Order: sequence, then C-alpha cells, then structure tokens
Amino acid sequence: MLRVIEAFSGMGGQRKALENIGVHYEIVNTIEWDIGAILAYDCMKNGMQDISKYNALTKKELEDKLFELNLSLDGKQKITKNSLKRYNAEFLAKVLCAYERTSNLGDITKVTSEVLPTDIDILTYSFPCQNLSISSTWTRNWTGIARGTSNRSGLLWEIERILLDIKSTGKKLPTVLLMENVSTILAKKNIENFKEWQGVLEKLGYYNVVYTLNAKDFGVPQTRRRTFMISTLCKNVSMKNKIKLFLNSNNLEEIYKTQPKPLKELEYYLKTNYGLKKYKDEANTSNPNNTKTRQKIYKENKIIFNGKKAVADTVGTITTKQDRHPNAGILTYPTARPGKAPYRTLTPRECFLLMGFTESDYEKIVKNNPLYCINKTFFTRERLEKLAGNSIVVNVLEEIFKQIIELIKIKRGDD
Repeated sequence: MLRVIEAFSGMGGQRKALENIGVHYEIVNTIEWDIGAILAYDCMKNGMQDISKYNALTKKELEDKLFELNLSLDGKQKITKNSLKRYNAEFLAKVLCAYERTSNLGDITKVTSEVLPTDIDILTYSFPCQNLSISSTWTRNWTGIARGTSNRSGLLWEIERILLDIKSTGKKLPTVLLMENVSTILAKKNIENFKEWQGVLEKLGYYNVVYTLNAKDFGVPQTRRRTFMISTLCKNVSMKNKIKLFLNSNNLEEIYKTQPKPLKELEYYLKTNYGLKKYKDEANTSNPNNTKTRQKIYKENKIIFNGKKAVADTVGTITTKQDRHPNAGILTYPTARPGKAPYRTLTPRECFLLMGFTESDYEKIVKNNPLYCINKTFFTRERLEKLAGNSIVVNVLEEIFKQIIELIKIKRGDD
C-alpha cells in the first residue's frame, strides 16, 4: 500500500496514473483550492454525488463554510463572499461535498503538519507555472520561483515550509517527493532559484534526480516537454549510493530519448465522426467566429486534420486555452456554420484524451456538470480546456511512478 498526498492535485493525473499501473495505493489527501479542479477530481473518482446530508444547511451557512476554506474560482484569487452569493445552494453543496470526498486540505498556505498523516510514501507537487512559462510575458511577471516572491509559482516554497514543519514536530518526512513543472524552470533566469530548492531538499536528506521528458516519447502524439524531479529520502550514505546507482542505470530521460515508445495514431484522439451528435455539438462549440484574429490563427497555426484525415503525427502542447495563437493545432471544418471560421480547435474531449485520460473520465464530468444558476452549467468549454492544459500527461506519470515504486522497494529492503 502506497500512501500518497497530491499537492496542487488538479483533476488528479497522479491518481489516474497510479490507477492505470495497478499499484495498491491510497490518496490520503489532496491539496487544491481551485473549485473546478476539485469538482472534476471528485466526478472522475467518485461519480455522482449524494448531497442530502447538506440539506439542513442554509445557503448562507454553505457560503460561510466555503469562504472559510479559502477556495478559488479561477485558480488565482481567493473567492469573495459576494462571488459566493451568485451561486445557488445546490452548487455550493456540491462543491463542499467534492471537497470532503477528495479528502482535500484546500489552500496550501494553510496546511500544517498537524493536519497531515504520518508515514507518507509519496508527496507530489505540481505547483503553478504561470510565472515560469511563456504566459509570464503576458502577465508581465517574470519573478519565477524566487524565494519570497508573491506570485503563484512562488507557492513552491510552501512545500519547504510544510516539510520543515513535519520535521520539527518529529513526524517522518515523505519517502519520495515528485515535482512537475514547465521546462523553463531550468532556464537561465530560474536555474539558480531551482538549485536553491534542490539544496533545501538535500539538507533534509533527499537525493534528487531531474528529468525533462516529452510526452511524444511516451507514445502520446503531443509535443509537451515538462521537467520532473524525484527526491528520495536517504537515511545514510549507503542508502544514497544505492539510490544513485539505480537511477544512473535507469535514467528515464536517456531511456525514452533513445528508445521512445511508438506513437499512437493521432486519428484515435480526434473525434471527427460528426454523425455522432455529441462529437458534432462539441465540434461546433470549438468552431469560432470568422473574425480577422481567427483568420490569422487559421493561416499561422499547424493544420492537424484536413477535413478527411489527420495530416500530422503530433499536436502541439495542450495549453489552458485552445482559441488562441499559437495553439495545439487546428482542424479544417468543412461543415462550419455561416459566419464561422473554416476550422475548429481541439475540443475539450480531445484535449483530455491527449493528456492520457479516457472518454469515460470526460463523460463523468460532463454528465455531472452542475448548474450554478438558472440554465447555466459550471463546466464550460473554457473551463474544461483549462483543466486539461493544467494537468500532467498520465502516460508519462505512469513510467515515473513505476520508477518511484522501485525506489521505495530499495528503501524498504534496506530498512
């Protein structure tokens, strides 16, 4: 049994990977403040909700409970009391239910060792990338992960605070830590801060290995480079040498660069059978108006489907928004409605598939899509695209977790 905590858990890519490889695991806690991610995680893991136990609570009481949890609607700012008033009681109850069913600890800045369990095998942390990625150009915030910076990516240092708190209270530190973020964490402007973080972990007794892995080398037709760091707690030099020897002989970056998995056909991921109403409706939703901006997108972005067949081996990186320039790729759309562009972008369903989730996972979310006010459902196309873009490719995580399991076996054998 592996006891796992998912910090910055998103919609649960880590859990999905562990499930896929058939390992015996328990997600002891998630740590996530984004309401969309919390609801999606719960839908995929637990299915339909029973919110009858919240019937005794008034709308005001639900508002107060959720406000105290420091949750967020956009993943950037804490929700306000006025914002909560705009949502109906049933929706608020569903959010609270999802929070509780996923054993969520909410806002990471409020998490202390007191609420964490003992004997954590794996702690994953995929902290926000806004101030590390290309998007920092748009936000005009280039501070990255500098210590003390008041931005979203700076939440990395909350992991330091939590680990030091665990140690100070005499609890056992997590056996393995797994970090994921954009590869620009290794860029010149960020590398010294990243080295500082590695040094913190080394002082705590961890041995670090850093991989930059591309999803297309793991059989997924998406060009997506992400940096991962596995940190294994070593109680002495002998253990460190064993871990180091294993990792040097099983370097995932070298293995999958030289021996990549065969790419799965892109056709499998593209839902272009428009005879099925759900695929046609989703395609129409992803077919933008034919504005000058969209005409430019059509000219300057990669065509991955020509109206009859896939004409590319891979798509670009799935980001949090598809109706933008650049995007992951466009599909010629011969049945576009009047006034619409002659193309469409990837649908949220296709984005989910290209991130390693299944159609069943996606259907669980859309079938349980809650109404938050009259005739308005919470999971819009934009929200679903954001969930996919913020996730981690499950296929890559599967191979990383297989290695982590071997590392834990080595440690347990020595212990």
